[in-house]
Amino acid sequence: MRQYARRFAGPLLVAAVGAGLVVAPAAANAAGATLTVDVRSTLKVRSEPSLAAKVVGSLRDNQRVSAVCSVTGQSVRGSVRTTAQWDRLSTGGYITHAYVSVSGSLPKCATRSPQAEAVKTKPATAKPAASKYKTGTVKSADGKVNIRTGPSTASPVKRVVATGAKVSGVCYVAGTKVVGTVRTTTQWNRLSDGTYISHAYVVSPALSVCPGTSATPSTPATSLTPEQFIKAAVPGAQQGWREYGVPASVTIAQAILESGWGRSGLSTVDRNYFGIKCQSGRYGTLANGCHDYNTQECTKAGSCFSTTASFRTYASMGHSFRDHGNFLRVNPRYAGAFNYTKQANSFIWKVWKAGYATDPNYYTKVTTLMAQQNLYQYDTWK
Repeated sequence: MRQYARRFAGPLLVAAVGAGLVVAPAAANAAGATLTVDVRSTLKVRSEPSLAAKVVGSLRDNQRVSAVCSVTGQSVRGSVRTTAQWDRLSTGGYITHAYVSVSGSLPKCATRSPQAEAVKTKPATAKPAASKYKTGTVKSADGKVNIRTGPSTASPVKRVVATGAKVSGVCYVAGTKVVGTVRTTTQWNRLSDGTYISHAYVVSPALSVCPGTSATPSTPATSLTPEQFIKAAVPGAQQGWREYGVPASVTIAQAILESGWGRSGLSTVDRNYFGIKCQSGRYGTLANGCHDYNTQECTKAGSCFSTTASFRTYASMGHSFRDHGNFLRVNPRYAGAFNYTKQANSFIWKVWKAGYATDPNYYTKVTTLMAQQNLYQYDTWK
Protein backbone atom coordinates (compact mmCIF):
# COMPACT_ATOMS: atom_id res chain seq x y z
CA MET A 1 0.00 0.00 0.00
CA ARG A 2 1.46 3.34 -0.93
CA GLN A 3 -0.47 5.86 1.19
CA TYR A 4 1.53 5.37 4.36
CA ALA A 5 0.16 8.60 5.75
CA ARG A 6 -3.33 7.33 5.91
CA ARG A 7 -3.41 3.80 7.13
CA PHE A 8 -1.00 0.90 7.71
CA ALA A 9 -2.46 0.22 10.96
CA GLY A 10 -4.15 -3.00 11.79
CA PRO A 11 -7.64 -3.00 13.23
CA LEU A 12 -6.44 -3.07 16.83
CA LEU A 13 -5.33 0.58 16.56
CA VAL A 14 -8.89 1.54 17.33
CA ALA A 15 -8.08 0.51 20.89
CA ALA A 16 -6.68 4.02 21.28
CA VAL A 17 -10.27 5.18 21.25
CA GLY A 18 -12.75 3.71 23.67
CA ALA A 19 -14.61 3.88 26.95
CA GLY A 20 -13.01 4.67 30.30
CA LEU A 21 -12.95 7.10 33.16
CA VAL A 22 -12.97 10.70 31.97
CA VAL A 23 -9.92 12.71 33.01
CA ALA A 24 -10.73 16.18 34.28
CA PRO A 25 -9.48 18.95 31.96
CA ALA A 26 -6.25 20.58 33.11
CA ALA A 27 -6.08 24.31 33.55
CA ALA A 28 -5.44 26.14 30.30
CA ASN A 29 -2.48 28.01 31.74
CA ALA A 30 -0.68 24.91 33.01
CA ALA A 31 2.97 24.43 32.02
CA GLY A 32 3.66 22.95 28.60
CA ALA A 33 1.21 23.08 25.71
CA THR A 34 -2.56 22.90 25.43
CA LEU A 35 -3.91 19.97 23.42
CA THR A 36 -7.38 19.68 21.88
CA VAL A 37 -8.69 16.13 21.45
CA ASP A 38 -10.10 15.10 18.07
CA VAL A 39 -11.81 11.68 18.33
CA ARG A 40 -15.18 10.22 17.49
CA SER A 41 -15.79 8.99 21.02
CA THR A 42 -13.09 9.04 23.71
CA LEU A 43 -9.30 8.86 23.73
CA LYS A 44 -7.67 6.56 26.25
CA VAL A 45 -4.98 7.83 28.60
CA ARG A 46 -2.34 5.19 29.26
CA SER A 47 0.37 4.59 31.84
CA GLU A 48 3.07 4.27 29.16
CA PRO A 49 3.42 5.45 25.50
CA SER A 50 1.95 2.26 24.04
CA LEU A 51 -1.49 0.90 23.13
CA ALA A 52 -0.62 -2.17 25.19
CA ALA A 53 -0.08 -0.11 28.36
CA LYS A 54 -2.61 0.09 31.22
CA VAL A 55 -5.54 2.48 30.70
CA VAL A 56 -5.62 5.13 33.45
CA GLY A 57 -8.41 7.35 32.11
CA SER A 58 -9.90 8.86 28.98
CA LEU A 59 -10.53 12.19 27.26
CA ARG A 60 -13.63 13.16 25.30
CA ASP A 61 -13.81 14.82 21.88
CA ASN A 62 -12.89 18.56 21.85
CA GLN A 63 -11.62 18.37 25.42
CA ARG A 64 -8.63 20.60 26.14
CA VAL A 65 -5.87 19.22 28.28
CA SER A 66 -2.37 20.32 29.25
CA ALA A 67 0.72 18.33 28.28
CA VAL A 68 4.20 18.92 29.69
CA CYS A 69 6.43 17.10 27.18
CA SER A 70 6.54 14.41 24.49
CA VAL A 71 8.22 11.03 24.07
CA THR A 72 8.62 8.50 21.27
CA GLY A 73 6.46 5.39 21.59
CA GLN A 74 4.25 3.13 19.52
CA SER A 75 3.26 4.49 16.10
CA VAL A 76 -0.48 5.19 15.77
CA ARG A 77 -2.64 6.33 12.86
CA GLY A 78 -5.24 8.77 14.15
CA SER A 79 -7.72 11.37 12.96
CA VAL A 80 -5.09 14.16 12.91
CA ARG A 81 -1.87 12.41 11.86
CA THR A 82 0.16 9.21 11.87
CA THR A 83 2.92 9.48 14.45
CA ALA A 84 5.03 7.70 17.06
CA GLN A 85 4.85 10.76 19.37
CA TRP A 86 3.06 10.41 22.70
CA ASP A 87 2.31 13.37 24.98
CA ARG A 88 2.79 13.23 28.74
CA LEU A 89 -0.11 14.99 30.47
CA SER A 90 0.30 17.34 33.40
CA THR A 91 -2.15 15.14 35.31
CA GLY A 92 -0.05 12.03 34.59
CA GLY A 93 -0.29 9.38 31.89
CA TYR A 94 0.25 9.49 28.14
CA ILE A 95 -1.94 10.03 25.07
CA THR A 96 -1.01 9.45 21.45
CA HIS A 97 -0.33 12.66 19.50
CA ALA A 98 -2.23 11.11 16.57
CA TYR A 99 -5.60 12.35 17.91
CA VAL A 100 -4.81 15.88 19.12
CA SER A 101 -4.09 19.35 17.81
CA VAL A 102 -1.62 21.44 19.79
CA SER A 103 -1.37 25.08 20.80
CA GLY A 104 2.14 26.05 21.85
CA SER A 105 5.40 24.15 21.80
CA LEU A 106 5.83 20.77 23.44
CA PRO A 107 9.42 19.92 24.45
CA LYS A 108 10.88 16.45 24.57
CA CYS A 109 10.65 14.79 27.96
CA ALA A 110 13.94 14.80 29.82
CA THR A 111 15.68 11.45 30.16
CA ARG A 112 18.40 10.46 32.55
CA SER A 113 21.90 10.08 31.18
CA PRO A 114 23.27 6.58 31.50
CA GLN A 115 25.51 6.15 34.53
CA ALA A 116 28.66 4.04 34.62
CA GLU A 117 28.57 1.04 36.93
CA ALA A 118 31.44 -0.30 38.99
CA VAL A 119 33.22 -3.29 37.51
CA LYS A 120 32.06 -6.49 39.14
CA THR A 121 34.32 -9.41 39.81
CA LYS A 122 32.08 -11.87 37.97
CA PRO A 123 30.39 -10.01 35.12
CA ALA A 124 29.87 -13.28 33.23
CA THR A 125 27.20 -14.34 35.74
CA ALA A 126 24.82 -11.67 34.48
CA LYS A 127 22.12 -13.09 32.24
CA PRO A 128 20.50 -11.21 29.36
CA ALA A 129 17.00 -9.93 30.01
CA ALA A 130 14.29 -12.32 28.87
CA SER A 131 12.59 -9.49 27.03
CA LYS A 132 15.38 -9.60 24.42
CA TYR A 133 13.98 -12.87 23.14
CA LYS A 134 10.58 -13.54 21.63
CA THR A 135 9.18 -17.01 21.92
CA GLY A 136 7.82 -18.61 18.77
CA THR A 137 6.06 -21.89 18.13
CA VAL A 138 7.14 -24.27 15.38
CA LYS A 139 4.26 -25.30 13.11
CA SER A 140 5.00 -27.96 10.53
CA ALA A 141 2.89 -30.31 8.45
CA ASP A 142 6.08 -31.51 6.73
CA GLY A 143 7.69 -33.38 9.61
CA LYS A 144 10.55 -32.11 11.76
CA VAL A 145 12.11 -28.72 10.99
CA ASN A 146 15.85 -28.19 10.64
CA ILE A 147 17.63 -25.57 12.72
CA ARG A 148 20.79 -24.60 10.85
CA THR A 149 24.08 -22.83 11.40
CA GLY A 150 23.18 -20.17 8.79
CA PRO A 151 20.14 -18.67 7.02
CA SER A 152 20.22 -21.09 4.11
CA THR A 153 18.95 -24.55 3.27
CA ALA A 154 22.54 -25.31 2.30
CA SER A 155 23.86 -24.54 5.81
CA PRO A 156 24.69 -27.48 8.09
CA VAL A 157 21.88 -28.74 10.32
CA LYS A 158 22.57 -28.11 14.01
CA ARG A 159 19.48 -29.91 15.32
CA VAL A 160 15.84 -30.65 14.44
CA VAL A 161 12.61 -29.72 16.22
CA ALA A 162 9.08 -31.08 15.98
CA THR A 163 5.88 -29.13 15.47
CA GLY A 164 4.81 -27.45 18.71
CA ALA A 165 8.38 -26.85 19.87
CA LYS A 166 9.21 -23.42 21.35
CA VAL A 167 12.09 -21.39 19.93
CA SER A 168 13.61 -18.13 21.21
CA GLY A 169 13.98 -15.61 18.38
CA VAL A 170 16.38 -12.66 18.71
CA CYS A 171 16.15 -11.01 15.26
CA TYR A 172 15.83 -11.96 11.59
CA VAL A 173 17.88 -11.94 8.39
CA ALA A 174 17.19 -12.56 4.71
CA GLY A 175 18.18 -15.95 3.37
CA THR A 176 17.04 -18.80 1.17
CA LYS A 177 13.37 -18.70 0.21
CA VAL A 178 11.41 -21.50 1.88
CA VAL A 179 7.87 -22.72 1.21
CA GLY A 180 6.62 -23.82 4.61
CA THR A 181 3.47 -24.66 6.53
CA VAL A 182 2.95 -21.13 7.89
CA ARG A 183 4.10 -19.04 4.93
CA THR A 184 6.47 -18.72 2.00
CA THR A 185 9.29 -16.36 2.92
CA THR A 186 12.99 -15.51 2.72
CA GLN A 187 13.04 -14.55 6.41
CA TRP A 188 15.17 -16.62 8.77
CA ASN A 189 14.96 -16.12 12.53
CA ARG A 190 18.22 -15.99 14.45
CA LEU A 191 17.77 -17.89 17.72
CA SER A 192 19.26 -17.14 21.11
CA ASP A 193 22.02 -19.74 20.61
CA GLY A 194 23.12 -18.21 17.28
CA THR A 195 21.41 -20.77 15.03
CA TYR A 196 18.73 -20.10 12.40
CA ILE A 197 15.27 -21.42 11.61
CA SER A 198 13.17 -20.53 8.58
CA HIS A 199 10.29 -18.20 9.47
CA ALA A 200 8.22 -20.30 7.06
CA TYR A 201 7.63 -22.75 9.93
CA VAL A 202 7.33 -20.38 12.91
CA VAL A 203 4.41 -18.52 14.45
CA SER A 204 5.86 -15.76 16.61
CA PRO A 205 5.66 -12.11 17.62
CA ALA A 206 7.38 -9.71 15.24
CA LEU A 207 11.18 -9.71 15.30
CA SER A 208 13.46 -6.80 14.38
CA VAL A 209 16.02 -7.06 11.63
CA CYS A 210 19.43 -8.23 12.89
CA PRO A 211 21.99 -5.40 13.12
CA GLY A 212 24.04 -4.95 9.96
CA THR A 213 21.59 -6.81 7.71
CA SER A 214 18.84 -5.75 5.33
CA ALA A 215 15.38 -5.17 6.78
CA THR A 216 13.71 -6.17 3.53
CA PRO A 217 14.34 -9.68 2.24
CA SER A 218 14.78 -10.21 -1.45
CA THR A 219 11.45 -10.24 -3.14
CA PRO A 220 10.80 -12.43 -5.89
CA ALA A 221 7.62 -13.89 -6.99
CA THR A 222 6.13 -14.13 -10.38
CA SER A 223 4.14 -11.07 -11.46
CA LEU A 224 0.55 -11.69 -12.50
CA THR A 225 -1.10 -10.03 -15.45
CA PRO A 226 -4.10 -7.83 -14.54
CA GLU A 227 -6.45 -10.56 -15.74
CA GLN A 228 -4.67 -13.19 -13.63
CA PHE A 229 -4.63 -10.92 -10.58
CA ILE A 230 -8.36 -10.25 -10.76
CA LYS A 231 -9.16 -13.93 -11.29
CA ALA A 232 -7.08 -14.85 -8.22
CA ALA A 233 -8.67 -12.04 -6.17
CA VAL A 234 -12.34 -12.79 -6.82
CA PRO A 235 -12.88 -15.77 -4.43
CA GLY A 236 -11.39 -14.00 -1.39
CA ALA A 237 -13.16 -10.72 -2.18
CA GLN A 238 -16.54 -12.41 -2.53
CA GLN A 239 -15.96 -14.37 0.67
CA GLY A 240 -15.12 -11.07 2.39
CA TRP A 241 -18.48 -9.67 1.29
CA ARG A 242 -20.37 -12.71 2.56
CA GLU A 243 -18.61 -12.57 5.94
CA TYR A 244 -18.28 -8.83 6.52
CA GLY A 245 -20.35 -6.95 3.93
CA VAL A 246 -17.61 -5.19 1.93
CA PRO A 247 -18.50 -5.20 -1.80
CA ALA A 248 -16.14 -7.45 -3.75
CA SER A 249 -15.59 -4.75 -6.39
CA VAL A 250 -14.35 -2.37 -3.69
CA THR A 251 -11.99 -4.93 -2.16
CA ILE A 252 -10.44 -5.89 -5.50
CA ALA A 253 -10.00 -2.25 -6.62
CA GLN A 254 -8.37 -1.29 -3.33
CA ALA A 255 -6.04 -4.28 -3.57
CA ILE A 256 -5.02 -3.29 -7.11
CA LEU A 257 -4.34 0.28 -6.04
CA GLU A 258 -2.58 -0.45 -2.77
CA SER A 259 -0.45 -3.40 -3.85
CA GLY A 260 0.31 -2.23 -7.41
CA TRP A 261 -1.41 -5.24 -8.95
CA GLY A 262 0.23 -7.50 -6.37
CA ARG A 263 3.79 -6.33 -7.08
CA SER A 264 4.52 -4.61 -3.76
CA GLY A 265 6.99 -6.19 -1.35
CA LEU A 266 4.24 -6.72 1.21
CA SER A 267 2.07 -8.66 -1.22
CA THR A 268 4.80 -10.72 -2.94
CA VAL A 269 6.55 -11.77 0.27
CA ASP A 270 3.77 -11.77 2.87
CA ARG A 271 0.52 -11.77 0.81
CA ASN A 272 -0.53 -8.56 2.54
CA TYR A 273 -2.42 -6.57 -0.12
CA PHE A 274 -3.73 -3.74 2.09
CA GLY A 275 -0.85 -2.89 4.43
CA ILE A 276 -2.67 -4.03 7.57
CA LYS A 277 -0.32 -3.86 10.57
CA CYS A 278 0.27 -6.07 13.55
CA GLN A 279 -0.37 -4.42 16.89
CA SER A 280 1.98 -5.22 19.76
CA GLY A 281 2.71 -8.57 18.12
CA ARG A 282 -0.99 -9.40 17.71
CA TYR A 283 -2.25 -10.27 14.24
CA GLY A 284 -5.83 -11.43 14.68
CA THR A 285 -7.37 -14.69 13.50
CA LEU A 286 -6.92 -14.46 9.72
CA ALA A 287 -3.21 -13.58 9.53
CA ASN A 288 -0.46 -16.02 10.52
CA GLY A 289 2.32 -13.78 11.78
CA CYS A 290 4.11 -10.45 11.62
CA HIS A 291 7.01 -9.05 9.57
CA ASP A 292 8.98 -5.85 10.30
CA TYR A 293 9.70 -3.41 7.46
CA ASN A 294 11.41 -0.04 7.19
CA THR A 295 8.76 2.43 5.97
CA GLN A 296 8.22 6.11 5.26
CA GLU A 297 5.19 7.67 6.96
CA CYS A 298 3.89 11.22 6.65
CA THR A 299 1.78 13.66 8.62
CA LYS A 300 -1.18 15.51 7.12
CA ALA A 301 1.09 18.56 6.87
CA GLY A 302 3.35 16.62 4.50
CA SER A 303 6.25 16.04 6.90
CA CYS A 304 7.63 12.52 6.35
CA PHE A 305 9.88 10.37 8.51
CA SER A 306 11.45 6.92 8.52
CA THR A 307 10.19 4.31 10.93
CA THR A 308 9.95 0.55 11.38
CA ALA A 309 6.50 -0.99 11.18
CA SER A 310 5.25 -4.52 11.71
CA PHE A 311 2.84 -5.85 9.10
CA ARG A 312 0.59 -8.90 9.08
CA THR A 313 1.54 -11.93 7.02
CA TYR A 314 -0.96 -14.29 5.42
CA ALA A 315 -1.03 -17.86 4.16
CA SER A 316 -3.03 -16.85 1.09
CA MET A 317 -4.44 -13.92 -0.88
CA GLY A 318 -7.91 -14.95 0.24
CA HIS A 319 -7.02 -14.58 3.91
CA SER A 320 -5.64 -11.08 3.27
CA PHE A 321 -8.83 -10.07 1.45
CA ARG A 322 -11.06 -11.43 4.21
CA ASP A 323 -8.98 -9.60 6.84
CA HIS A 324 -9.52 -6.39 4.86
CA GLY A 325 -13.27 -6.88 5.31
CA ASN A 326 -12.77 -7.58 9.00
CA PHE A 327 -10.58 -4.47 9.35
CA LEU A 328 -13.32 -2.21 7.99
CA ARG A 329 -16.09 -3.93 9.93
CA VAL A 330 -14.47 -3.69 13.37
CA ASN A 331 -13.40 -0.03 13.03
CA PRO A 332 -16.24 2.21 14.30
CA ARG A 333 -15.19 5.06 12.02
CA TYR A 334 -16.33 3.06 8.97
CA ALA A 335 -19.69 2.01 10.41
CA GLY A 336 -21.61 4.37 8.11
CA ALA A 337 -20.30 2.59 5.02
CA PHE A 338 -22.11 -0.58 5.96
CA ASN A 339 -25.44 1.06 5.19
CA TYR A 340 -24.36 0.67 1.55
CA THR A 341 -23.14 -2.92 1.30
CA LYS A 342 -25.02 -3.34 -2.00
CA GLN A 343 -23.98 0.05 -3.40
CA ALA A 344 -20.27 -0.20 -4.11
CA ASN A 345 -19.58 3.45 -5.04
CA SER A 346 -21.43 4.77 -2.01
CA PHE A 347 -19.61 2.27 0.20
CA ILE A 348 -16.12 3.38 -0.85
CA TRP A 349 -17.19 7.04 -0.70
CA LYS A 350 -18.18 6.63 2.96
CA VAL A 351 -14.96 4.74 3.73
CA TRP A 352 -12.84 7.46 2.14
CA LYS A 353 -14.75 10.30 3.84
CA ALA A 354 -14.29 8.54 7.19
CA GLY A 355 -10.53 9.04 6.85
CA TYR A 356 -9.31 5.86 5.18
CA ALA A 357 -6.99 7.81 2.85
CA THR A 358 -5.49 11.30 2.79
CA ASP A 359 -5.11 11.17 -1.00
CA PRO A 360 -7.75 13.64 -2.28
CA ASN A 361 -8.13 11.51 -5.42
CA TYR A 362 -8.43 8.16 -3.64
CA TYR A 363 -12.17 7.74 -4.24
CA THR A 364 -11.77 8.64 -7.92
CA LYS A 365 -8.87 6.21 -8.35
CA VAL A 366 -10.78 3.33 -6.78
CA THR A 367 -14.03 3.89 -8.69
CA THR A 368 -12.11 4.37 -11.95
CA LEU A 369 -10.52 0.95 -11.48
CA MET A 370 -13.92 -0.53 -10.65
CA ALA A 371 -15.34 0.81 -13.92
CA GLN A 372 -12.34 0.22 -16.21
CA GLN A 373 -11.85 -3.37 -15.05
CA ASN A 374 -15.59 -4.11 -14.85
CA LEU A 375 -15.23 -5.18 -11.24
CA TYR A 376 -18.93 -4.60 -10.50
CA GLN A 377 -19.67 -7.93 -12.16
CA TYR A 378 -18.25 -9.67 -9.11
CA ASP A 379 -20.76 -8.05 -6.73
CA THR A 380 -23.05 -11.08 -6.68
CA TRP A 381 -24.84 -10.19 -3.39
CA LYS A 382 -25.20 -13.85 -2.48
